[in-house]
Amino acid sequence: ERADGTMEIDPATRRNLELVRGLDGRRDGSLLATIDRTLTGPGARLLAERIAAPLTDRAEIERRLDLVQLFVERPAVRERVREALRRTPDVERALQRLSVGRGGPRDLLALRDGLGSAEALAASLGAEPEALAPPPAPLAEIVTACSGHRPLIDALAEALADEPPLFARDGGFIRMGYRAELDEQRTLRDDSRKTVAALEAKYRTSTGVPSLKIRHNNMIGYHIEVTATHADKLDLGKLGFTRRQSMANATRFSTAELADLETRIGRAADRALALELAIFDELVAKVMAVSSAVAAAGRALAALDVAAALGELAAGENYVRPA
Repeated sequence: ERADGTMEIDPATRRNLELVRGLDGRRDGSLLATIDRTLTGPGARLLAERIAAPLTDRAEIERRLDLVQLFVERPAVRERVREALRRTPDVERALQRLSVGRGGPRDLLALRDGLGSAEALAASLGAEPEALAPPPAPLAEIVTACSGHRPLIDALAEALADEPPLFARDGGFIRMGYRAELDEQRTLRDDSRKTVAALEAKYRTSTGVPSLKIRHNNMIGYHIEVTATHADKLDLGKLGFTRRQSMANATRFSTAELADLETRIGRAADRALALELAIFDELVAKVMAVSSAVAAAGRALAALDVAAALGELAAGENYVRPA
């Protein structure tokens, strides 16, 4: 005999009992499929785990049933919890992907929203002492595990865009205004035409040549172009213009400022993405620093889903708590 708190079931018995799979190998017709009313991925996985490893510890069985009974007797509380769970992302899976380096911006968003839902559920359940009196011990543990995540939630909410891409390498997942250096690179990348036009206007004013233009071609890149008749105004040297190319009808110049702008525009996209990836790593590090608490919240949400689902099943099927 084993005394580890769960019943050992040999493979043949497990198969014939059709606990999580029917004899044909499908989920349909199994015990799990028959009683599953969970609303989240973690809840469904936890219910399957519990069916596959039934408890032998009576005290622990009673603790689980206490929580189910609460949701049977308090249908309004049960419905409110289940409605919140319907909108709750899979915290466990998001944390797992991030912890093994396979996560993306949407996993961070799932943690933000999942932990936000956990905080709201904890506040809701903790604010009804009369409706939940006396609260079963597992509920107090769930409320504790679902609380205290506001610093991480706020950090993720401040940094993440509303609709981030699936992969970090695609960029565009950090909110504008979060990091000034990133905003500057994005401005150069996205508004290069406006930046060039502003510089062009500046040069027209400083030289007194209203026809001056900043152009671009693949051979010499960005350059300043004026008609040959105005070339002498830029050749004086006082304004920092350097002659690059002379043609019959036009003369092309450059400046250190324009060369620097061209370099920055060329590098802006790469720099913006590099900054976003660095910020992504910072956010993942913040998650990993409190990963045990996040994991506990994920398990608590799963346990809440299973208990509320079994309460829904018991109420709907008129089940009676075993004595």
